[in-house]
Amino acid sequence: MKKVYILSSILTGTFLLASFALAQSIPNYGPTDFKTLFTGIAKVVGDVIGSLGTIMFIVSGIFFATSAGNPQRIETAKKTLLYAVAGMVIGFGASAIVSTVSGWVQ
Repeated sequence: MKKVYILSSILTGTFLLASFALAQSIPNYGPTDFKTLFTGIAKVVGDVIGSLGTIMFIVSGIFFATSAGNPQRIETAKKTLLYAVAGMVIGFGASAIVSTVSGWVQ
């Protein structure tokens, strides 16, 4: 019974505090135009793709190290390395790609 009382008190307090939080005004820190929005999204996506490319670069190295001379595993490691490098180039060049495309659109 005591657990039910504590849980109901916590839930009631949470909902009461949420109403105070929702009453606050939130200033607009977002982008003011489409170009800024698109550039911000491309930066985040580029950073994520670059990070994943770095992880895949490491995975490719692990594939090479554990291949033990198996030609099929070496080929898999080479393909993984190729795709990782291509992804990193695209990821790190995302902001340049977006600025080029936005220049063409205007």
